[in-house]
Amino acid sequence: MDYKQLVAAALAPALPDLTQEAILDKIEQPKTSKQGDLAFPTFTLAKTLHKAPQMIASDIVEKVDGSDFEKVVAMGPYVNFFFKKDAFAADILNQVLSNGGHFGDAKLGEAGQVPIDMSSPNIAKPISMGHLRSTVIGNSLANILSKLDYQPVKINHLGDWGTQFGKLITAYKMWGSEAEVKADPINNLLKYYVRFHKEDVDHPEMDDEAREWFKKLENGDEEATHLWSWFRSESLKAFKKIYQRLDIDFDSFKGEAFYNDKMQEVVDILEDKHLLQESQGAEVVDLSKYDLNPALIKKSDGATLYITRDLAAAIYRKRTYDFVQSLYVVGNEQTNHFKQLKAVLTEMGFDWADQIHHIPFGLITSGGKKLSTRSGRVILLDKVLDDAVALAHEQIEAKNPDLPNKDEVADAVGIGAVVFHDLKNERMNSFDFNLEEVVRFEGETGPYVQYAHARAESILRKAGSPEIAATEQTLSDPAAWDTLKLLSEFPATVVRASTEYEPSVIAKYAIHLAKAYNKYYANTKILVEDDELNARLALVKSVSIVLKEALRLLGVKAPNEM
Repeated sequence: MDYKQLVAAALAPALPDLTQEAILDKIEQPKTSKQGDLAFPTFTLAKTLHKAPQMIASDIVEKVDGSDFEKVVAMGPYVNFFFKKDAFAADILNQVLSNGGHFGDAKLGEAGQVPIDMSSPNIAKPISMGHLRSTVIGNSLANILSKLDYQPVKINHLGDWGTQFGKLITAYKMWGSEAEVKADPINNLLKYYVRFHKEDVDHPEMDDEAREWFKKLENGDEEATHLWSWFRSESLKAFKKIYQRLDIDFDSFKGEAFYNDKMQEVVDILEDKHLLQESQGAEVVDLSKYDLNPALIKKSDGATLYITRDLAAAIYRKRTYDFVQSLYVVGNEQTNHFKQLKAVLTEMGFDWADQIHHIPFGLITSGGKKLSTRSGRVILLDKVLDDAVALAHEQIEAKNPDLPNKDEVADAVGIGAVVFHDLKNERMNSFDFNLEEVVRFEGETGPYVQYAHARAESILRKAGSPEIAATEQTLSDPAAWDTLKLLSEFPATVVRASTEYEPSVIAKYAIHLAKAYNKYYANTKILVEDDELNARLALVKSVSIVLKEALRLLGVKAPNEM
């Protein structure tokens, strides 16, 4: 049952001047259960009705049919609705147990495809903490959209082209060795790249050589192409190992190089539509009507730029996937670029430009400092995951030394902690990363939520893992109320996370549900043999199901024992 609709329907006869939709929009959730379960504020009616909000609330209460509720009362300027506890509990537990992990599924997407451009590391550079956000936000959005009947397409748009390859080839030919690269490709290629940037300060001729090598690569030179292809395949092997650890896979690894032969079409369309203008020898698209700087399409030497490539990629993705939305999970610093991309596509006559959404996010810092590859200030993601797993191991050892599958659980907890911590932060917020805080079993952490799920599963095992029927369960215990209400909010939470492109909505929900359940668990003897034992176990099972599903949507595992 949709209780918000029930409240709106009860209010409608008392508010003939408001549509059902307008009433629904105004309904709020009180801060505590003592103030009811849903509330209608009357402030906005004071002007039209020329009465004090408190009086309006009292008048409405008199006109409302409260037979579907425990009680309806005026509390100051609010009309507060209290649900019938027994009926609500039976309804929500039945919904969760009947649907299991599919509780909260919805048919909103109608199987429409949604490409998600995410992760996108540069070849020959390690996956660092700087890549974590794009990777885990993109993956979580894919899980959330899939639950709502969209078909996400996860695209890893690899940075596998550009002048950096000229620098890398130059550096490799100056200082590199095949044996070194084969032994540890990423770290050694990074070493050469960082050294290049240190030494070219005093030797600017190195930059000329790098430009020359990139030109050779563009022209299909055999040696340059061989080195580029080798750097790419070695890097991809290393990347896939890390993605495997994060339990993330991709539908496409088509990177920048894939669009080399697709950019001319973009230039041709722009020329045909007379959109290109000359500016200091370069070719640009004027975007002044969008309050944006001109989009630089071609440099004075004829070279195309990032935006040309992204235009080609956007057109290719529309043709390939006929998408209903196309998401780019890319840092906030690129906001202007994506505004330009959409504006140029609109100028080209593509009305689907509106379906493109940039999903920006803030930075991860370490000790308050930004991470940078060029300066060598890199925190390797692989190393962070190793350290997180080791910390999880220590805590499991202290809490549950006899746990049979310790290594597997430590892996799920350590890696899950890193992912959860990233996703519980609203994506536009930057945050400073401190591993010790992230992998704690207490506080608002991933392990805390995982532990609440494991605790629920432990109770069910103690009860003999009974088959709990999804039939009417009578649960009158007031201590269970906050947990029951939170369970009922899960479907709406999933929808909100998708419309706001905000996985933190799910992560925060999981923390709240874990807290409410832990409070219930601390104050209630669950395994007491009485008339409501089954109903209490139904609640525990429902919490376990929803916590596990919330974690899954974030890309975090939920061990049954910890």
